[in-house]
Amino acid sequence: MRVLVATDGSECAGVAVDLVAGLDWPAATVFHVVEVVPAGVTVFGGPWPPITPADTRAIDQDIRDQAWRNVEATAELLAGTGHDVETAVTAGRAGDVITSLAEQSSADIIVVGSRGHGTLETMLLGSVSSEIVDHAHVPVLVARRRKIERIVFAWDGSDRAEAALPVLTEWGLFGGVHTDVLSVADAEPPWWVRAGMVSDETAAESYDEAAEPSRQQHDALAGQMAKQLRSAGLDAAAASREGDPAETIVAFAEAHKADLIVLGTHGRTGLQRLLMGSVARNVLLHAHCSVLLAR
Repeated sequence: MRVLVATDGSECAGVAVDLVAGLDWPAATVFHVVEVVPAGVTVFGGPWPPITPADTRAIDQDIRDQAWRNVEATAELLAGTGHDVETAVTAGRAGDVITSLAEQSSADIIVVGSRGHGTLETMLLGSVSSEIVDHAHVPVLVARRRKIERIVFAWDGSDRAEAALPVLTEWGLFGGVHTDVLSVADAEPPWWVRAGMVSDETAAESYDEAAEPSRQQHDALAGQMAKQLRSAGLDAAAASREGDPAETIVAFAEAHKADLIVLGTHGRTGLQRLLMGSVARNVLLHAHCSVLLAR
């Protein structure tokens, strides 16, 4: 495998590196450690002013020197795992450069740190980690924990979810980790029921009855996938819930003290993503644990 590890010397990046170092990667794995530095025109958020307070070339060199120190420290730690390590420092927009390097180097996965979760903090996640998730053509692991001892695999039987399955069954990283297969039925009563526009009791009972097949379907989906994972040698259990999928996945992971959520994504970007929404993106923004998204 080829694993692209993006670093910037921050504490969040350190969490990602520790997580990578602690996983049981296949024997032929190669780590490609990279840091992207801003080009001269972007260091101060725009072109250099006509009169600058310092030698711009010296500032650029200082930034690059620090980046190399960060990369070399990361490489030294990962070399202790017994795998080969390659390093690079390059200039540009971090999201663009990292996704491009992943494609050029035939990376199997990108690992990045996260700068928070919740509401206001999503703006911080949005810049680099979010851009990588939006545009990468390979799975992306956004690290918020230094180890993985329990996994939630979000499963709905779709092609999107199927894309994440090889991460669990073929990569061999999580053989001793307990996995909860969670399937969520989006069975919330419609707004006109909740708003009392019709007889509450009658409408709620009717809708509850109509939603029962969906609940049964998701029970079956979770059970079948848990059985498939067990046949692949994994420790897996089935669970099903109903409600908003993203909120339910995040709440379930927190209640079960999961270290990682694994799920697939369509990879919608830009205006399409904003208009259509994305369960994967909402999970990424609000989960308190690491999230691995596979396209």
